[in-house]
Amino acid sequence: MAPICLHDTRSGELRELVPGPDGGVGIYACGPTVYGRIHVGNARPFVVNSLLKRFLEHEGHDVTLVINITDVNDKIYDAARATGAPSADLAAEMAAHYIADTDGFDLGRPDSEPLASETMEPIVSLIAELIERGHAYAVHGDVYFRVRSDPQYGSLSRRSIDEMNQGEGVEGAELKEDPLDFALWKAHKEGEDTVWFAPWGRGRPGWHIECSAMAEEQLGVGFQIHGGGNDLVFPHHENEAAQTRMARDAELAQIWMHNGMLQFGAEKMAKSVGNVMPLHEVLDDVGRNALIMLFMGAHYRQPMAFDDMRLMEALARVARVRDAARGLVDGASPASMRPLRDAFFEALRQDFNTPAALAAMFEWISERHKHDEPVGRADLVEMLSVLGLENLAEHASEAGAEEQELLEQREAARRAKDFAEADRLRDELRHRGWEVRDASCGPELVRIEQ
Repeated sequence: MAPICLHDTRSGELRELVPGPDGGVGIYACGPTVYGRIHVGNARPFVVNSLLKRFLEHEGHDVTLVINITDVNDKIYDAARATGAPSADLAAEMAAHYIADTDGFDLGRPDSEPLASETMEPIVSLIAELIERGHAYAVHGDVYFRVRSDPQYGSLSRRSIDEMNQGEGVEGAELKEDPLDFALWKAHKEGEDTVWFAPWGRGRPGWHIECSAMAEEQLGVGFQIHGGGNDLVFPHHENEAAQTRMARDAELAQIWMHNGMLQFGAEKMAKSVGNVMPLHEVLDDVGRNALIMLFMGAHYRQPMAFDDMRLMEALARVARVRDAARGLVDGASPASMRPLRDAFFEALRQDFNTPAALAAMFEWISERHKHDEPVGRADLVEMLSVLGLENLAEHASEAGAEEQELLEQREAARRAKDFAEADRLRDELRHRGWEVRDASCGPELVRIEQ
């Protein structure tokens, strides 16, 4: 297998991906906290990690992708309180929406989607181990992690320990040995309608320990890739890494891989900012192909602008690929075009560089025009499959007799210079899902696909 390198946040360098002793590659990515419908920015890590899995499988690796669902969290309690719904019911409803919305990408589901609420035993066990080792302490039903007991704390986010703030506000401040310590377990409070039992008291876990436990439960310790948005580097992933390091004397993951945020205007897309666009609405508007093309057009580590102009550009690229595929025949591609196919995959081997890969693919598409003989579609299908866009290379559907009759009527109206009737018939065809295209052999019907 050719080597694959990915950028590791902790080292700040490209690191070669090294499979586990069994030859497998484990990927854990932090999924949503389900207190509302997810926005299009939340979808970027889902798409990036789903397609990373496809690429690694193409390269011959056995990949296990885990994306968790956080269904026990302060934000869920707050949202449920505002609606009057039980928090568990709200979380279950929004988790179902998340699954349905991301199913709209048609990329398949992760191999596992663990819930925090169903991982309580491993969570409590991990906290108990940290207390036993002296890296955590219980006080009045709360449990806190002793940050300064970890000499490597801050190595992931590369921050000075004295310049950090856990973002927990004043909650539990009077109980902490050090303001930098963070909650592993929170004692039950009035108004919280779910509760679990632990040796140190009734309550529920903190956010960071949930992911440490779910990742270890699914993939063990020392798995290959931990993913997520770069807004999670500190404190969430820093704390995940510290908890596991102190409990297991080992690193949770080999490579920490973070994607950039979507930006709407000058700010990142976030519910707290109020500039969100729900994923299901965007998919309804432009379709999954355009959104995948948009995501893959920017390097995963970089922030990505999201606006109407870029969506239109993505739609145009989708149309260009589909039109190019219609001119291909079944079978192998010309040997002279093979280097462009190879450049596509080499770009992905170097930090999953999808913009460079797309550039090679579109150069392949341009190169096909230089061949007098029919060009086989095999290379293009292979490249598109890794990007989840193989449907763009499928053979066009045949229009039915009624649609062909409408096309003939439209052409007759145009010959009679009855352009109003021609436009009406064109609109009727569009309503039925067909677009009229002028080809060298005359007008033809092309299926409208998003």
